[in-house]
Amino acid sequence: MTTNKNLAAAYDFCLKLAKSHYENFPVASVLLPKRLRKPIAVIYAFARTADDYADEGQLTETERITKLQNYRSHLTEISDGSYTGDDPIFIALDDVITHFQLPIYLFDDLLSAFMQDVVKNRYQTMEEVLHYCQRSANPVGRLLLHLNGEPTQQQLVESDAICTSLQLINFYQDILQDKQENNRIYIPQHMLTEAGLNEDDITLANSRKLAPLLRHLFQQTMALMNEGLELGNGIKGRLGWEIRAMILGGLETLNKLSAQDDENILSRPRLTRRTQLKILLFSLSKTHLKRR
Repeated sequence: MTTNKNLAAAYDFCLKLAKSHYENFPVASVLLPKRLRKPIAVIYAFARTADDYADEGQLTETERITKLQNYRSHLTEISDGSYTGDDPIFIALDDVITHFQLPIYLFDDLLSAFMQDVVKNRYQTMEEVLHYCQRSANPVGRLLLHLNGEPTQQQLVESDAICTSLQLINFYQDILQDKQENNRIYIPQHMLTEAGLNEDDITLANSRKLAPLLRHLFQQTMALMNEGLELGNGIKGRLGWEIRAMILGGLETLNKLSAQDDENILSRPRLTRRTQLKILLFSLSKTHLKRR
């Protein structure tokens, strides 16, 4: 049986975990309504630890899948109202899901993406990449909207466009890191082939060969982000401020990627503190979210 003391300790655990990592995820951001900071930290703790099982440490493939399947079992128990474990993440998650009536399938979608990370490291088509983003990124935005109330279908569609765009931008700024550290390539294989390229061209030495394809992908991502801009203008209050900041941060990163010359297009752009402050200030107003 979960006591108030155990629940408070579980929330504190999730907040500390969230604040100990740097992510583009809006973890307990000062922009967020105070009432949403703890629930978002709990969702983050769930996603962060599951993602670590998929990527970090020296676990075997079988051990990774087993740990993720255990997470899925806990979700089922929460859905059935039968979770009695002592994991602080799931104690807090049980409370958040129940209180806000969050759709369980969104958490399961995240787990399916993490499981896919364990066994799949190449994507043949852009449709495969987008289907992965649908499960690895879009649930985060949808959960944020559900925490805030009852989103409209249009808001969910716009959220998906933003989250998929942010995921793609993350892929494109980490191309070398993904290949070198995890042997993952998110550029569709058929696009490499059509451009007369192969995996060996994904190096700093060969970045000039890859640049035209990447610039095409940047343009596609910008067009997709444009489809979600109205969400930032349509959500009121501090959450709308947060969403606008996330969009502007993604756009600024994409602009920096696009501005790099062909020899440096695989370098990871950094947003300076000055740029981050400018984004924060610009996101106060709805006038800066314009199609590009």
